[in-house]
Amino acid sequence: MEQGQYVAYTFYKADPAWRRLPVEERQAGKDAFAEVVEDWAARMAALRAYSTAGVRPDCDFFLWKITERYADLGELGAALNATPLAGWLSTPYSYLATTKASQYTKARRPRRVVPRGAPYLVVYPFVKVRPWYALSPEERQQAMDEHMRIGAEFETIQNHTTYSFGIDDQEFMTAFECEEPADFMHLMLTLRESEASRYTERDTPIFVGQAMEIREALDALDGFSSRVEA
Repeated sequence: MEQGQYVAYTFYKADPAWRRLPVEERQAGKDAFAEVVEDWAARMAALRAYSTAGVRPDCDFFLWKITERYADLGELGAALNATPLAGWLSTPYSYLATTKASQYTKARRPRRVVPRGAPYLVVYPFVKVRPWYALSPEERQQAMDEHMRIGAEFETIQNHTTYSFGIDDQEFMTAFECEEPADFMHLMLTLRESEASRYTERDTPIFVGQAMEIREALDALDGFSSRVEA
């Protein structure tokens, strides 16, 4: 069985009390955290930051991590935990998945996840109801052919589906790069009418992240980049 990639998403929420620290102390913490991310970005297949500041109340930013080495995820986490900012961050959500060849396409090797670099990323865990797996292979293939045909009509959206069976609480992790969040809304609205949609058990929580350099995403935590000097 050919080795695939590990794909993980870690979401962070800043303690509001952190914003009352002196500016210099906050900046030092952000710099240390960003340096770790920047260093590890050169070691992994991809390590990208996305801001959710002002959109979701339960997280401020998240990291999209792609690597062929599972141990990288723990080592990166330990390095980030050693920074001063980590003491002010909680992790309300964290998801793990891996790649494999899709049974609904002609692919025989695990699909490699390569970020396109679109300005937005929509991420959510996904679980199907058990009756889906009781359908015949032909019935499932027919439903997925319709699903993929609809997806192909939305050319500005790129889908990155990964698999979590046995390694996390969800079955799939779905991520969609898009030019505008509203584009993805129209895709999901259309998919609601598809046959495969009848077999969805859970597809929340949903996160819309705006792609940013890690330092920009961290500056959004205390509004540093928006501050107007008197």
